[in-house]
Amino acid sequence: MHFVAVDVETANADLSSICQIGVAAFRNGALEHKWQSLINPQDEFEPINVSIHGITEEAVKGAPTWAAAFLVVSSLLRDNIVVSHTPFDRVAVTRACERYELEWCSCRWLDSARVVRRAWPIFSQSGYGLSNVAAHFCIQYREHDALEDARCAGEILLRAIAETGLSAEEWLTRIEQPIGSSGAQGIRRDGNSDGPLFGEVLVFTGTLSMLRRMAADAAADAGCRVDGGVTKHTTLLVVGHEDVRRLAGHDKSSKHRKAEELIAKGQPIRILAESDFRRIVLRSNAAVGGP
Repeated sequence: MHFVAVDVETANADLSSICQIGVAAFRNGALEHKWQSLINPQDEFEPINVSIHGITEEAVKGAPTWAAAFLVVSSLLRDNIVVSHTPFDRVAVTRACERYELEWCSCRWLDSARVVRRAWPIFSQSGYGLSNVAAHFCIQYREHDALEDARCAGEILLRAIAETGLSAEEWLTRIEQPIGSSGAQGIRRDGNSDGPLFGEVLVFTGTLSMLRRMAADAAADAGCRVDGGVTKHTTLLVVGHEDVRRLAGHDKSSKHRKAEELIAKGQPIRILAESDFRRIVLRSNAAVGGP
């Protein structure tokens, strides 16, 4: 899994007046590379913008223009999934390219604000701004610093991937679907009535080592009904390895926390690591297909 997150700050109300850019590259669920630069927008700095990000006209006097920085920027973003929180950064870099008559590089944009609205119902209608979501997930970052904002957007996408099991590639499709559609609820399957685990209602959370759809198929073959969310009917919660290692607070997914709440109220839910799920399901499927 690889994607890059980008954020910019501007000197004034014109989105082409980029005065800072930050790029954070993620691979295999971790920050791999980061790059940041001040940009001389060759434009005036409005006091309101300076009060937000603290970047002044004096600070960028020796900085490259967008045209000069573009070679590095395009090399980092070209042919990648590029994450930005809300459309403003995407419009800003497009406008800056138009201003300097530069051809923008090929990439696929993914709006992490749209991801957040679909990944967590609590943010579906409001509260999906970067700072609020970061506070909810206890992500520490320095607001209105382009690199920090980019890193934060990337960290939020990683949490959405862990929560839903959808990859960055799959989120490109999911954000084009309605907020309340079944894509937000994960993969569903009916259980094989002849399977040894028939009657179990299973939910996945976290990042699995196998494709989510393959895990759902294996569970259904063994008899489990696969649901997208934890409910009063859930009997099994399979937790990806990332979540198993996170033992406190909001480092656990909302599904994990809800399952624990229901267990505390007396609901018989068994929480399994993916490794144990694989052993149980593979053994059950082998028994069904054996002599």
